[in-house]
Amino acid sequence: MNNPVTIMPCLDMQNGRVVKGIHFVEIADAGDPVECAKAYCAAGADELALLDITATVENRGTLLEVVRRVAEVCTVPFTVGGGISDVKSAGAVLKAGADKVSVSSAAFRKPEIIPDIIREFGRGVLTVAIDVDVNPALPSGYEVYIDGGRTATGFDAVEWAKKVDGYGVEVILPTSKAGDGARTGYDLPVIKAMANACNAKIVASGGAGKMEHFLEAANAGAEILLAASVFHFHMIDIGELKAYLKRSGVAVR
Repeated sequence: MNNPVTIMPCLDMQNGRVVKGIHFVEIADAGDPVECAKAYCAAGADELALLDITATVENRGTLLEVVRRVAEVCTVPFTVGGGISDVKSAGAVLKAGADKVSVSSAAFRKPEIIPDIIREFGRGVLTVAIDVDVNPALPSGYEVYIDGGRTATGFDAVEWAKKVDGYGVEVILPTSKAGDGARTGYDLPVIKAMANACNAKIVASGGAGKMEHFLEAANAGAEILLAASVFHFHMIDIGELKAYLKRSGVAVR
C-alpha cells in the first residue's frame, strides 16, 4: 500500500451523547462528543467521524448544535453522518462546521442524491456508508442493510459499492453488522472485495479489538481505519497503534 493509512475514531451519537453498541444494539454511554473530539485530536487522530445513529430511524435531521460545538474544538477534518437525505441537509451540516458528510440509507433509497451532493460541494466532501451483513444467497455473500442496520434490502453489497463508485465518490465506508462492537476483527472479505472492485478509498469499520486487526484491514486494502470502542474505552492508544503499524510496514500519517 502506497498511501499512508488514516486513523479515524468514530463518535456514534444518540441524544447528543457518544454511545457504543454491539451489533448495532446494546448501547452504552461513552461520554460527551465535544470532550471526546478534543481528546482524540490531542491523541493524534488523523480524522474523526461523528454519526448520529438514530437520526434516520427517528426521521429527523442531524443534531446541528452538536456539530457546531465539535467543530469549535476539532483540529482535524471530521465527517458527519446520520439524517442527511439531500443537498439541503448536507449543506446545513457543512455550514455547521463539518468538513465532510456521510450518507447511507438516503443514498440507497435515492441514488441521485450522490451526484447531486458531489455537484454542489465536490467529490471530496462525500462518503457513502454501507451497512452490510452476511447473506450466502447473494453473489458477493454480503447484503446491504439500511435504517441503521435494521432493514434488509436484498441487494448485493459489492454491487452497490460498484454503483456508488461509478458516481466518483471518494470514500466508501462498509460496516459489518456481524463485526460491529464485537472486537473480533474487521470483516476482511468485504473490505477486500470492495477495495478490488472500486476506485474509492475503502474504510475498515466494525470489529476492531486489537492492533493486529488494524494491520489485517490495511493489508486487505482499507486506507482508512475506523474504530470506536477500543479508543473510547482506552484499550488502544492511537500513538501506539501508529507506531505498531509503522513497524509492520504500513505507511502512517
